[in-house]
Amino acid sequence: MDEVLYRQAKARVEERLGFCRHATIYVLVNLFLLGLNWFRSPGHWWAIWSVLGWGVGLASHALHVFSHRWGGSRKEEMIRREMERERARVSRQAQPPAGAGPL
Repeated sequence: MDEVLYRQAKARVEERLGFCRHATIYVLVNLFLLGLNWFRSPGHWWAIWSVLGWGVGLASHALHVFSHRWGGSRKEEMIRREMERERARVSRQAQPPAGAGPL
């Protein structure tokens, strides 16, 4: 059980770190593009399309990574209940039928 919990926790940490890398790159690249846009063509703000378009992707990534806080706990509870049902089903199959004596 500890191994399973460790793998789940590790996966969540890796997802969060991946999002942090994504957000950092988003900020750095878009600051560069906005600066370039400001110096080269201040009358035409083309860099805003990068900020908005990539921002939608970043928001989607954030929802994926942090959605367990909003709706994932319900999903986790459903998974836990289903696992309990499956354990009960397997244990019933492993037990000999009632009234069956040793052969």
